Amino acid sequence: MSALPTHYTHVQFNALGGPEVLELAQSLLPAIAPDQVLIKVEYAGVNGPDVAQRRGLYPPPPGASEILGLEVSGTIVALGAEVTGWRLGDKVCALVPGGGYGEYVTTWGVHCLPIPQGVSMAQAAALPETFFTVWGHMFMRGGLKPGETVLIHGGSGGIGSAAVTLAKQFAVKVLVTCSSQEKIDYCLGLGADHGFNYHDEDLLGQIKAEAPKGVDLVLDMASGDLIDLNLKVLATEGRLVTIALQRGRRAEVDVAMLMAKRICWTGATLRPQSVAAKQTIADGLLELVWPRFEAAEGADLVPHLFAEFALADVAKAHALMESGQHRGKLVLKVTSDSL
Repeated sequence: MSALPTHYTHVQFNALGGPEVLELAQSLLPAIAPDQVLIKVEYAGVNGPDVAQRRGLYPPPPGASEILGLEVSGTIVALGAEVTGWRLGDKVCALVPGGGYGEYVTTWGVHCLPIPQGVSMAQAAALPETFFTVWGHMFMRGGLKPGETVLIHGGSGGIGSAAVTLAKQFAVKVLVTCSSQEKIDYCLGLGADHGFNYHDEDLLGQIKAEAPKGVDLVLDMASGDLIDLNLKVLATEGRLVTIALQRGRRAEVDVAMLMAKRICWTGATLRPQSVAAKQTIADGLLELVWPRFEAAEGADLVPHLFAEFALADVAKAHALMESGQHRGKLVLKVTSDSL
């Protein structure tokens, strides 16, 4: 393994705005804390929070890197003195607190996971942010169980795709909403049982026809004007988990319906959670999800990559993300795996 450089290349933006503000820059190699690792990044995932941060709508939490990027795949090239379970040269995918759009990034050793069997490095970079989000919110916080029915808004995006595939791994009936028939067909190909166009005037009636007793859980990435629909389609003692605000942060809510149905409505974002909380999610994934990659049905868990971009073409990746024309994940090719 070659000596580490003093500087590295990464993406930066000096002003808030559109994709055109993104550019390449160089900085000193980041230092690691005793419980952290330094990863030489091969691929980085592109996610909605990256776009929101670039526009000034999702500032990084205190102490996190200002550089975009919340998930990577790569090789561990330095270890803090307190890190256990990893060695120099290990290939990992990892949830990072920021800084993923660069040749090197630091993160906590407990937020790294091995590359699953049958998953390429490019595909592995598309796992952490989506799988941590879905496992932590839909399963842990939402308590989704086999035999239940879930409604996933925005099923064709990165989070939605992961939610569909993970739910089907645990024998859940999956309903999705999308903006077009093409995206609905994509979700059905992932294993979703039924899909609906959220532009349809009779969306509520269509969902109720497939779930007459109501759905057990709604994974809500829309919020806004869809909150009323969510409450109407939920079964008695159903759960509503809001994780994004794509249709706005305010809604008019019929509180009486929430009370009558005994609905539990919660919400969360992943990035500000504690190191320990994210470690708990990682432990759950390693114990209950990662072994499924080795099973026959594990191929269904491999993320669909819609497009790959060079790091220098990051603006093109963000423009595609904002257009909503993608299905599945976008990744950046950062460096080669040769050390």
